[in-house]
Amino acid sequence: MKSDDPNSTNQHQMNGFLGVLDTAVSRIESFMLAFGVLLMAANTVINVVGRFVFQHSLFFSEELNRILIILITFAGISYAARQGRHIRMSAIFDMMPARIRKVMMILIACVTSLAMFALCIFAIRYITSVAASGRVLPALAIPVFWIFLWVPVGFFMTGVQYALTAVKNIFDKDIYLSTQVLEGYEDDEFEV
Repeated sequence: MKSDDPNSTNQHQMNGFLGVLDTAVSRIESFMLAFGVLLMAANTVINVVGRFVFQHSLFFSEELNRILIILITFAGISYAARQGRHIRMSAIFDMMPARIRKVMMILIACVTSLAMFALCIFAIRYITSVAASGRVLPALAIPVFWIFLWVPVGFFMTGVQYALTAVKNIFDKDIYLSTQVLEGYEDDEFEV
Protein backbone atom coordinates (compact mmCIF):
# COMPACT_ATOMS: atom_id res chain seq x y z
CA MET A 1 0.00 0.00 0.00
CA LYS A 2 1.69 3.18 -1.17
CA SER A 3 0.70 6.73 -0.39
CA ASP A 4 -0.34 8.74 -3.45
CA ASP A 5 -0.10 12.05 -1.61
CA PRO A 6 2.96 13.85 -3.01
CA ASN A 7 2.75 16.40 -0.20
CA SER A 8 3.27 13.81 2.53
CA THR A 9 6.21 15.02 4.61
CA ASN A 10 6.82 11.73 6.40
CA GLN A 11 6.66 9.44 3.39
CA HIS A 12 10.37 9.14 2.62
CA GLN A 13 12.16 9.62 5.88
CA MET A 14 11.74 10.02 9.58
CA ASN A 15 11.94 13.54 10.97
CA GLY A 16 13.55 15.05 14.04
CA PHE A 17 15.51 13.05 16.59
CA LEU A 18 14.22 9.71 15.24
CA GLY A 19 15.47 10.63 11.76
CA VAL A 20 18.89 11.44 13.19
CA LEU A 21 18.89 8.14 15.12
CA ASP A 22 17.82 6.22 12.00
CA THR A 23 20.59 7.84 9.96
CA ALA A 24 23.20 7.16 12.67
CA VAL A 25 22.22 3.48 12.92
CA SER A 26 22.35 3.23 9.12
CA ARG A 27 25.86 4.68 9.00
CA ILE A 28 27.12 2.41 11.79
CA GLU A 29 25.67 -0.64 10.01
CA SER A 30 27.21 0.40 6.70
CA PHE A 31 30.62 1.00 8.26
CA MET A 32 30.60 -2.29 10.19
CA LEU A 33 29.57 -4.32 7.13
CA ALA A 34 31.94 -2.60 4.71
CA PHE A 35 34.86 -2.72 7.16
CA GLY A 36 34.21 -6.39 8.00
CA VAL A 37 33.84 -7.59 4.41
CA LEU A 38 36.83 -5.62 3.11
CA LEU A 39 39.09 -6.69 5.98
CA MET A 40 38.02 -10.33 5.60
CA ALA A 41 38.71 -10.23 1.84
CA ALA A 42 42.11 -8.59 2.35
CA ASN A 43 43.03 -11.04 5.11
CA THR A 44 42.03 -14.03 2.99
CA VAL A 45 43.85 -12.81 -0.13
CA ILE A 46 47.02 -11.97 1.81
CA ASN A 47 46.91 -15.36 3.52
CA VAL A 48 46.49 -17.23 0.21
CA VAL A 49 49.32 -15.27 -1.42
CA GLY A 50 51.52 -15.85 1.61
CA ARG A 51 50.77 -19.57 1.64
CA PHE A 52 51.32 -20.23 -2.07
CA VAL A 53 54.01 -17.67 -2.92
CA PHE A 54 56.06 -17.44 0.29
CA GLN A 55 55.16 -20.87 1.77
CA HIS A 56 53.98 -19.20 5.01
CA SER A 57 50.43 -18.35 5.94
CA LEU A 58 49.37 -15.77 8.48
CA PHE A 59 49.21 -17.47 11.87
CA PHE A 60 46.21 -15.35 12.96
CA SER A 61 44.19 -15.46 9.73
CA GLU A 62 41.58 -18.01 10.85
CA GLU A 63 40.95 -16.23 14.15
CA LEU A 64 40.64 -12.84 12.45
CA ASN A 65 38.14 -14.23 9.93
CA ARG A 66 36.13 -15.82 12.76
CA ILE A 67 35.94 -12.42 14.48
CA LEU A 68 34.91 -10.76 11.21
CA ILE A 69 32.21 -13.38 10.53
CA ILE A 70 30.67 -12.58 13.91
CA LEU A 71 30.87 -8.85 13.15
CA ILE A 72 29.28 -9.22 9.70
CA THR A 73 26.55 -11.55 10.97
CA PHE A 74 25.39 -9.33 13.80
CA ALA A 75 25.72 -6.07 11.87
CA GLY A 76 23.87 -7.86 9.06
CA ILE A 77 20.78 -8.61 11.15
CA SER A 78 20.28 -4.90 11.72
CA TYR A 79 20.90 -4.17 8.04
CA ALA A 80 18.38 -6.85 7.01
CA ALA A 81 15.80 -5.32 9.36
CA ARG A 82 16.44 -1.89 7.81
CA GLN A 83 15.92 -3.32 4.32
CA GLY A 84 12.80 -5.28 5.33
CA ARG A 85 14.51 -8.52 4.30
CA HIS A 86 13.90 -10.76 7.29
CA ILE A 87 11.85 -13.90 6.80
CA ARG A 88 8.18 -13.26 7.41
CA MET A 89 5.26 -15.63 7.65
CA SER A 90 2.52 -13.63 6.02
CA ALA A 91 -0.30 -15.97 4.93
CA ILE A 92 -2.70 -14.72 7.62
CA PHE A 93 -1.26 -11.21 7.57
CA ASP A 94 -1.89 -10.83 3.82
CA MET A 95 -5.56 -11.82 4.14
CA MET A 96 -6.31 -9.11 6.70
CA PRO A 97 -7.68 -5.67 5.88
CA ALA A 98 -5.16 -2.82 5.81
CA ARG A 99 -6.12 -1.46 9.25
CA ILE A 100 -5.56 -4.84 10.95
CA ARG A 101 -2.30 -5.37 9.02
CA LYS A 102 -1.11 -1.99 10.29
CA VAL A 103 -1.90 -2.92 13.91
CA MET A 104 -0.25 -6.32 13.41
CA MET A 105 2.87 -4.70 11.92
CA ILE A 106 3.16 -2.33 14.88
CA LEU A 107 2.73 -5.24 17.30
CA ILE A 108 5.22 -7.43 15.41
CA ALA A 109 7.82 -4.63 15.31
CA CYS A 110 7.36 -3.87 19.03
CA VAL A 111 7.63 -7.52 20.11
CA THR A 112 10.64 -8.11 17.86
CA SER A 113 12.31 -4.96 19.19
CA LEU A 114 11.79 -6.12 22.78
CA ALA A 115 13.14 -9.57 21.89
CA MET A 116 16.27 -8.01 20.35
CA PHE A 117 16.85 -5.85 23.43
CA ALA A 118 16.40 -8.94 25.66
CA LEU A 119 18.92 -10.86 23.53
CA CYS A 120 21.28 -7.89 23.86
CA ILE A 121 21.06 -8.15 27.67
CA PHE A 122 21.60 -11.94 27.56
CA ALA A 123 24.61 -11.44 25.26
CA ILE A 124 26.11 -8.90 27.67
CA ARG A 125 25.67 -11.37 30.55
CA TYR A 126 27.32 -14.12 28.49
CA ILE A 127 30.24 -11.84 27.55
CA THR A 128 30.67 -10.96 31.22
CA SER A 129 30.93 -14.65 32.13
CA VAL A 130 33.39 -15.29 29.30
CA ALA A 131 35.48 -12.30 30.40
CA ALA A 132 35.56 -13.67 33.95
CA SER A 133 36.96 -16.97 32.64
CA GLY A 134 40.11 -15.21 31.42
CA ARG A 135 40.35 -17.23 28.19
CA VAL A 136 42.45 -15.80 25.35
CA LEU A 137 42.65 -16.58 21.64
CA PRO A 138 45.70 -18.77 20.96
CA ALA A 139 47.08 -16.92 17.93
CA LEU A 140 46.10 -13.31 18.59
CA ALA A 141 46.42 -13.61 22.38
CA ILE A 142 43.48 -11.28 22.95
CA PRO A 143 40.72 -12.06 25.44
CA VAL A 144 38.02 -14.27 23.90
CA PHE A 145 35.21 -12.01 25.09
CA TRP A 146 36.38 -9.29 22.65
CA ILE A 147 35.22 -11.33 19.66
CA PHE A 148 31.70 -11.45 21.09
CA LEU A 149 31.33 -7.69 21.63
CA TRP A 150 29.66 -7.37 18.22
CA VAL A 151 26.78 -9.62 19.32
CA PRO A 152 25.07 -7.20 21.75
CA VAL A 153 25.86 -4.28 19.42
CA GLY A 154 24.07 -6.08 16.56
CA PHE A 155 21.10 -7.04 18.74
CA PHE A 156 20.84 -3.49 20.09
CA MET A 157 20.94 -1.91 16.63
CA THR A 158 18.34 -4.40 15.39
CA GLY A 159 16.13 -3.58 18.38
CA VAL A 160 16.44 0.11 17.57
CA GLN A 161 15.60 -0.58 13.93
CA TYR A 162 12.42 -2.48 14.83
CA ALA A 163 11.44 0.21 17.36
CA LEU A 164 11.84 2.85 14.65
CA THR A 165 9.72 0.69 12.32
CA ALA A 166 6.95 0.58 14.95
CA VAL A 167 7.12 4.37 15.34
CA LYS A 168 7.09 4.85 11.55
CA ASN A 169 3.96 2.69 11.33
CA ILE A 170 2.27 4.55 14.18
CA PHE A 171 2.75 7.98 12.62
CA ASP A 172 2.50 7.21 8.89
CA LYS A 173 -0.65 6.15 7.06
CA ASP A 174 1.15 3.49 4.98
CA ILE A 175 2.33 0.11 6.29
CA TYR A 176 6.11 -0.23 6.50
CA LEU A 177 8.24 -3.37 6.86
CA SER A 178 11.07 -1.09 7.95
CA THR A 179 11.59 2.64 8.10
CA GLN A 180 12.45 2.56 4.39
CA VAL A 181 10.42 -0.28 2.87
CA LEU A 182 6.68 -0.32 2.28
CA GLU A 183 4.89 -3.65 2.73
CA GLY A 184 4.30 -5.80 -0.30
CA TYR A 185 6.15 -8.28 -2.44
CA GLU A 186 8.82 -7.87 -5.07
CA ASP A 187 6.24 -6.74 -7.62
CA ASP A 188 4.93 -3.98 -5.38
CA GLU A 189 7.57 -3.31 -2.69
CA PHE A 190 8.96 0.20 -2.77
CA GLU A 191 12.10 1.40 -1.06
CA VAL A 192 11.68 5.01 -0.03
